[in-house]
Amino acid sequence: MTFTPAPPPTRAPDRTDRLLAALGGILAGCGGLAVAALVAVTVRPEAAPVAAVGGFVVDHTPAGVKEWAIRTFGESDKDVLQTGVVIVLAVLAAGLGVLALRHRAVALAGAGALGLVGALAAVTRPDSESWTDALPSLAGAATAVAVLYLLTRRLVGPPATTPARARRRFLVAGAGTLVGAVGATFLARSAGADRSANATASRNALRLPRPASPAPAVPRGAQLPVEGISSFITPNHDFYRVDTALVVPRIDADTWSLRIHGQGVARELTVTLRDLFRREVVERDLTLNCVSNEVGGPYIGNARWLGVRLADLLREAGVRPPSAGGPADQLVARSVDGMTIGSPVETVMDGRDALLAFGMNGEPLPFVHGFPVRMLVPGLYGYVSACKWISSLELTTFAAYDAYWVPRGWSAQAPVKTQSRIDTPKAFGEPRAGTVAVAGVAWAQHRGVSRVQVRVDDGPWQDAELGAQDSRDTWREWVYRWRAEPGRHTLTARATDGTGAVQTEQRAGTMPDGATGLHSVTVTVGAAQGGARGRGARPGPSSTGRR
Repeated sequence: MTFTPAPPPTRAPDRTDRLLAALGGILAGCGGLAVAALVAVTVRPEAAPVAAVGGFVVDHTPAGVKEWAIRTFGESDKDVLQTGVVIVLAVLAAGLGVLALRHRAVALAGAGALGLVGALAAVTRPDSESWTDALPSLAGAATAVAVLYLLTRRLVGPPATTPARARRRFLVAGAGTLVGAVGATFLARSAGADRSANATASRNALRLPRPASPAPAVPRGAQLPVEGISSFITPNHDFYRVDTALVVPRIDADTWSLRIHGQGVARELTVTLRDLFRREVVERDLTLNCVSNEVGGPYIGNARWLGVRLADLLREAGVRPPSAGGPADQLVARSVDGMTIGSPVETVMDGRDALLAFGMNGEPLPFVHGFPVRMLVPGLYGYVSACKWISSLELTTFAAYDAYWVPRGWSAQAPVKTQSRIDTPKAFGEPRAGTVAVAGVAWAQHRGVSRVQVRVDDGPWQDAELGAQDSRDTWREWVYRWRAEPGRHTLTARATDGTGAVQTEQRAGTMPDGATGLHSVTVTVGAAQGGARGRGARPGPSSTGRR
């Protein structure tokens, strides 16, 4: 009789083995993400696993959570989200590494499943146009599975291998994995930089045309000489950014085009940036603000925009507004990142300066603000008017199609509400007794601001001094010279628009169509020192923005 000896028992992993196994899982994840990033360069950056999963999270996060993230993290919300995705992946990878010590097949299957999740997230994004978006996640998953298998074998080793030798083998293999991951990441970033170089070069080489209809000079007195008040024209680097793009699109201006099509379009148009340059170019000062801006919030800015009138293009395509018998009442703008924004056709064509803009404050649009072309409609919140990185315009109806934000709880139509903000003094400030400049901005785009008033505590409303009005499509600065007495005081502002309607005191959140209520700040006034006029009252150069 022949006896087959049983294999020697595998040693039981101890705490050090488990820690190294967790490290091995993280290294396998790093290797997978690095390879995925490298493959994404050949597909498109938005298909990389972190960006794809992050975008999926953005698309499926409840609106209330999104609003909380914007309030809490501001413009860093995207960095926080991507960091969170990486942390979750690291924890899962560490867990799979420990699991592989006892159940290698299950752990390897788990690593593969994570890759499938990334692939599914990539191909189901609104901007996905091909199954190839799945390739980066699939390649990353295959790499992670292979690396996890290799490192686990090194750590466990043959039964006769001593723990010390197995761990040395593991550390050598792990170091090699780390070097490879760093190298792949460097190559991916270098290749990505090369890929975006054309877009950067096209922007650097772009020479904006002179406007046939230039904006009037900003009137003297529009910028009040009050320390701490917002700059009347918001510099590009201070202009707010709120969008869902985890990867900022970098589009070559020489290859960009815009298609106009849909219901009521008699002649479908496709125009390039050079085509727009050959049309009547207009320059306008317009204030833009986000529907996520809470009362007194920072998500608003005023800039000098250069572009062409959107209504002219629509008429050239044969489009008529509903009031003239046109069949379409909604204009859906689509971005290259898949975002869709719906605007009322009637509003776009009613004579206001709705623009396809390619210039901002004297330079081509920055990439983060929509280069090479974006849309602007004064009087509407950005989420229903201000599509960045625009690629197409489709004429349809509100009944037939819901743009991106509508199924997520926001109104399909959202005119800007009258608002005012106190820029100075800041909340919880400590000005000195005496004359204190209470100042800020007010806006009611396309209606204009005719009056601003300030209330101290429960006292009567007092008229503030208004800065010169540029146009009814821009915000307006104001200042109230307050004779401040020592103690704790609450300052409140309200505006009246150009139609005579007073800003409502009723408090409402940003959803579904913009916040309402009055902005207040509470300050503690200290005793005067030597007759000082008090901080916040000194005339001088204005700040360059709130942020």
